[in-house]
Amino acid sequence: MRTRFTNKLFVTLTSLAAIGFSGSVAYSAPDNRPSLIITNKPIPTELKDKVYSSPSTAPNIQAQDLLSSQKILIQGNTIASQTINDIQGDLEQLQVELTDISGRLTGLEATGQRIAADYYAHVGTISTQLQSGSTPGNPRLVKKLSEAQNALDVLSENLANLNSTAVEVSNKASIATYLLKETRAAYKLHGSLEIDHIKLAELEDRVNNTIVIIDRLQNNVSDDITRTTAYLSSEQNNMRTLSLAVTNGDFYNKSLSNRPFSNIAETATLDKASYSTPTEAPSVSNPRPLVKIKFDKDNVDYQQPVYTALNETLNQYPNARFELVAVQPLSTNAAFEAIESTRARRNAENVLRSLIQMGLQQERLDLSTAQSENAVTNEVHIYVR
Repeated sequence: MRTRFTNKLFVTLTSLAAIGFSGSVAYSAPDNRPSLIITNKPIPTELKDKVYSSPSTAPNIQAQDLLSSQKILIQGNTIASQTINDIQGDLEQLQVELTDISGRLTGLEATGQRIAADYYAHVGTISTQLQSGSTPGNPRLVKKLSEAQNALDVLSENLANLNSTAVEVSNKASIATYLLKETRAAYKLHGSLEIDHIKLAELEDRVNNTIVIIDRLQNNVSDDITRTTAYLSSEQNNMRTLSLAVTNGDFYNKSLSNRPFSNIAETATLDKASYSTPTEAPSVSNPRPLVKIKFDKDNVDYQQPVYTALNETLNQYPNARFELVAVQPLSTNAAFEAIESTRARRNAENVLRSLIQMGLQQERLDLSTAQSENAVTNEVHIYVR
C-alpha cells in the first residue's frame, strides 16, 4: 500500500516538474485549494511525446530505397537550376519567333507562286495573240505587257522580303548556337544536384532540335532566293524580247540569252574562223556575213530574220561571238562620205539595241565600221567569229 502511494506521488511530481512547477513549500491558494495534488490520471499524449522524444528509432533503409530515383532526386534552388530556367525562357522565346518566321516564309512562297501564275497568264495571252497574228503596237497587248512587267516588279519585292527573312533566320541561328554553348557550360557549375544534370541533358536536346529546325529554314529560304533570282533574271530578258515582238506585231521565241548549254567549250570550227572583212570577197578566211541588212528604205523590217539567224547560230554554237559592222558606200565626195558614215553608225546602233532587246549580251558583240565598193546604200553586216 505504501509503495503504490509512493508511485502515484512520483508520477504527479514528475508531471508538475514537466510543466514548470518548482518549490517544495506546501501552502494553500486563496481559494483554499491545496498546492500539491496527487492523481493517478495518465500524462497527456502531446506532453508525453515531448518529454519522451529521444532516443528515436531510425528507419530501416532497404536497397530498393537507395536505387529509387524518386528518393534520391532532390530539387533545390542551385545556380544550375537558375541557369536552366533562364535558358528555357530564352529557348521558348526563340521557338515562338521561329514559328512566326516559318509562317511568313510560307506566305512569301505562296505569294511568289501566285505572282508567277499571274505573270504567265499575261505572257501567255501575248504569245497566243502574236502566234495568231497581231498588229504592231497592239494596245491590248501593250496593256498585258505592262501588267506582266508589274508582276515581275512585285516578285522582285517578294525577293527582297525573302532576303530579309534569310537575315532573320541567320540571326536566330546565332542565338541558338549561343544557347547550346550556355547549356553545355552549365554542366560544370559548382554545387549542382543530380536533377540539374538531368534537366540540362533534356534542355540540350531541345536546343539541338531547334537548331535542326533553323537549318531547315535556312535551306528553304536559300532555295527560294536562288530560284526566284534565276527566274527574275530569265524573265526580264524574255520581257525585252516580248516587248520588241509587241512593238513590231511579230512573234519571237524566248530571249537569246537563255541557252541551256552556254558554258560548253567552243568548237574547233569557230576557233579557226578569222575576222571578216566586208570589202573583200567571201572565202574560207573571209566568210560571208551571217546577216546583211540593207537600209535602202525607211523602216526596214529586219528583226525577225535577224532573230531567226542568231537563234539558229546559238543553237549550234552556244559560245559564239558576233561582229556588227556598219558598212557605208565608198565615195570620193568628202561631204557625202561624212553623211553616209553618220547614217551607217546610226543604223548599226539601232540594230545593236534590237539585239540587246532580243537578249544577246553586249559583251558578245564587237562593233566596227567599213567601206565597201559593192555597197549602194548603208548596210549592217553581222559576222560570226
